[in-house]
Formats: sequence, C-alpha cells, structure tokens
Amino acid sequence: MIRVSHLTKTYKTGEIEVRALDDVSFEVKKGEFVAIMGPSGSGKSTLMHLLGALDIPTSGKYFLDGKNVADLDDDQLAEIRNEKIGFVFQAYNLLPRTTALKNVMVPMIYGDVPREERTKKARKYLEMVDLGDRLYHTSSQLSGGEQQRVAIARALSMNPSILLADEPTGNIATNQAVEIMKILDGLNQKGHTVVVITHENEIAECTKRIIYLRDGKLEKDEMNKHRRELSKITL
Repeated sequence: MIRVSHLTKTYKTGEIEVRALDDVSFEVKKGEFVAIMGPSGSGKSTLMHLLGALDIPTSGKYFLDGKNVADLDDDQLAEIRNEKIGFVFQAYNLLPRTTALKNVMVPMIYGDVPREERTKKARKYLEMVDLGDRLYHTSSQLSGGEQQRVAIARALSMNPSILLADEPTGNIATNQAVEIMKILDGLNQKGHTVVVITHENEIAECTKRIIYLRDGKLEKDEMNKHRRELSKITL
C-alpha cells in the first residue's frame, strides 16, 4: 500500500542545508498497524507530511497504491488526501465554534457527499468512537480526549484506506491516551491500515511493527514481538 524508496528531504536556510530525511526506504502493507518512532528532530514529522502527500521529497520515490505520488497533479493529490488518507493531528485541528457533528462532516462537504448522507455518516462515526451523546457539543465543550476522538471520526468520514496519526496522544491525559490507542487498534482490526507517529515508547509498543528513525535515517524496522496488551496498558 505504501512504498518509499530512498526518500530524502533537504531544507535550505540561507547557506545552511538540513537533511531532515536521509535515504529512507520501507513498505507498509494493507492492514498493518505501524509506529514510526524517534526523538525530536529524527525526521518523523517530515516523513508524515510526505506520506500524507502534504509535501514532496527532494529525492527518492513514494508509491501509494502503486502510484508514484510525484506523477500526480494538484487535483489528484487533493483527491488522494481526501479519499485515501485520514489525518489525525496532535492539535486536533477542529473548528472551535462548530459542533462535533459538523466537524466530522467537513471532509464530506469537500468530497461532494449529499447532505443527508453526510449527517448519517458523521453520526455513525461519532458513535463508533463513543461520542453519540456529544454530537452537538462544540470543541470548547469537549475534553482533550473527546476532541481527539472527534478528529478520528472526521478522519474516518471518507472511509480512507490509511489512517495517519501524528502524536495522537500527545496533548491528552493518560487514561484518554489509552482509549485513543484502543480505538486505533479496533480500527486496525476492522481492516484500516494505521500509521502512528510518536516519540513515546509506550505508544509505539501498542502497535504491531515499529520503524525507528534517528537523525533522518532509518535506524531499525522490526515487528513488535512484545506488543503490550491494550487491556492491561498503563501509560
């Protein structure tokens, strides 16, 4: 589903060049639950932006469902971002004075989904993340964990094949972080490919495979043989 080959990303600041990613190659198959892990400055966020087709590499190739992303025009990239990839951000990125229901409907509006169907789907996905009783609460009326669950429901609204979650537990309490990981695990069990960007060992250990980055390089890529049971996890 995802294949990156010798991916490199270099940023220039005046005379200085910073190589955020350096010759990174790996594959993610359909239905995997993967953590991309590393300390601050390891290249995790840069890689997430490339995987989400939000940026282009300096060199190397990125194939999504067999298509070279570099060959796609702006309209095709926008279509991929809206239909194939669901984004979950650390900062939630919700509309602050808008209800949970309407926040989840936003991608469907851009996807030209009919209004009646939008409402039905938004309600369905909010119920899926246990927010069926919070449909008409605005973001300011929700806890951090609840806002992140709205963000997950929004990410699911176009039924994407891939969920990209960037530090999804970074701004919420421990017990809420456990609930978020349980939701992501449940979605993976239903067939979604889930990629979690994190710097936390405890979060990475909830996934089935861990890709380690350091200083922009792929340091290690291994199956998680000691996966933590989410029912027993203490963060």
